[in-house]
Amino acid sequence: FTGGTRIGKLIYEAASRYLTPVTLELGGKSPTIVDETAKIDLAAKRIVFGKFLNCGQTCVAPDYIFVDESIKNALIEALKQEIKKRLGDYKSNKDYPKIINQNHLMRLKGLLEGEKILYGGSITDEKMDLTLVEADVDSKLMEEEIFGPILPILSYKKREEAIDYVKQKDKPLALYIFSTHRKNINEWIQSISYGGGCINDTIVHLATTSLPFGGVGGSGMGHYHGKFGFDSMSHDKSILFKSNTMDLEIRYQPYTKRKHHWIRKLLK
Repeated sequence: FTGGTRIGKLIYEAASRYLTPVTLELGGKSPTIVDETAKIDLAAKRIVFGKFLNCGQTCVAPDYIFVDESIKNALIEALKQEIKKRLGDYKSNKDYPKIINQNHLMRLKGLLEGEKILYGGSITDEKMDLTLVEADVDSKLMEEEIFGPILPILSYKKREEAIDYVKQKDKPLALYIFSTHRKNINEWIQSISYGGGCINDTIVHLATTSLPFGGVGGSGMGHYHGKFGFDSMSHDKSILFKSNTMDLEIRYQPYTKRKHHWIRKLLK
């Protein structure tokens, strides 16, 4: 099942009545971390690609950015330029995706109320502009998966701040890390539990059939894609063929002292 956590729990509950195994991919708020060593222009290019693919209506879209405070302004400017370059005016762009329905459009509009909009924010009957928001951890944008073209940007002074925040929330389906510092990258990877993700890119791990795709905890269980999907939806039936030409008496009762002696030797 692919969908939200609430329905995923109902699927799991229904399956448990019949002991039916499940593979759940449930999405959630997937963070994007940009540290002080990141290549800012390239990070902006790949974040815009991943976030605004289908207007953010994908389960692994970067949900929000946590950026080192020292490069926050530079990243915001790079994101703005990248949006203009790639997508232009959403009203005149015939390839610009629509929001799936009016209910979701109104939900997204409500999420922007009272927020500090850095770029975009306008809405038509069916479409919503790509929107950058300066947010904080208490923003309502941080309460649920956005699933739309709104990208909250938060900053941190120390990596531990961002790590602690992500760890106290449901385990994300994806985590994206932009850094050129191996030690920093390893710290993010080892400190946070998440389904999968990319280093210095977004989304594309999903398209790699040699990698398993799936969540953990609140973002799901099990994985699939390529042979991993075949294995996930198959049962490994274990069968042992035993020879009829040799049979060790030591395995059978009664268990004498002599048998105990040889069994202990065999088990060493």
